[in-house]
Amino acid sequence: MAKIFTPSNQIRLTNVAVVKLKKGGKRFELACYKNKVLEWRNGVETDLDNVVQIHKVFLNVSKGVAANAEDMKKAFGTDDEPKIILEILRKGELQVGDRERQNLQETLSRDIVTQVADMCVNPETKRPYTVSMIEQAMLNVGFSVNTGKGAKQQALDLIRVLQSSSTLPIARARMRLRITTPSRDGKRIKDRLHEMIAEIEGEEFGDEYEVFGLIDPGQYRPITELISSETKGKGDVELLDLKEEVDETRLI
Repeated sequence: MAKIFTPSNQIRLTNVAVVKLKKGGKRFELACYKNKVLEWRNGVETDLDNVVQIHKVFLNVSKGVAANAEDMKKAFGTDDEPKIILEILRKGELQVGDRERQNLQETLSRDIVTQVADMCVNPETKRPYTVSMIEQAMLNVGFSVNTGKGAKQQALDLIRVLQSSSTLPIARARMRLRITTPSRDGKRIKDRLHEMIAEIEGEEFGDEYEVFGLIDPGQYRPITELISSETKGKGDVELLDLKEEVDETRLI
């Protein structure tokens, strides 16, 4: 196993994955733990200590050459090292061996197609696609997996690519909600809610206002914020179903 020493403090770094970012004419590097960078980018790992082996920005990790404040200030506009570390982690290129790179791409590719399958349906049948169907569609449109980006962002990118192609009909799955508010508040905000709900399945006024409907995922937060602010916390938004589906059974 390769070992890297930093001459200034003789810190031994093992099992190193280097993240590199070229900026301001210089290449800046971080010494990270293998397999942890992508987990951090995907939100699986949140503890930076489990990702970065040493909280220091290098010009060359293998030689232990650290970036000085002047280098960082010129390139990043700041010498705030923790802030720079986060930028390198987000935007930098992860350097790994050929076999590890292949494994990373395969794992990331699987994560991407799984997320797309979870988020989308066939708009004509309202049925979900299998992972294998999304995987084949991704190959058909020539979508390239980027190990420098997280799976969620690339899943959204893939959805847009598929929607603009004729490979297969695909749409974001809708969410089914039950919204309740005091009757007086419901009468006041009903029209605004109607604009946010893609399809109203049921609506009733009584002691309280109640509406069932399907929404596009992007409307969930605006609706919850509207209900919270307009009802002073007396309303409720209940998520009944993450998908608009005819049949939840997936073929293998």
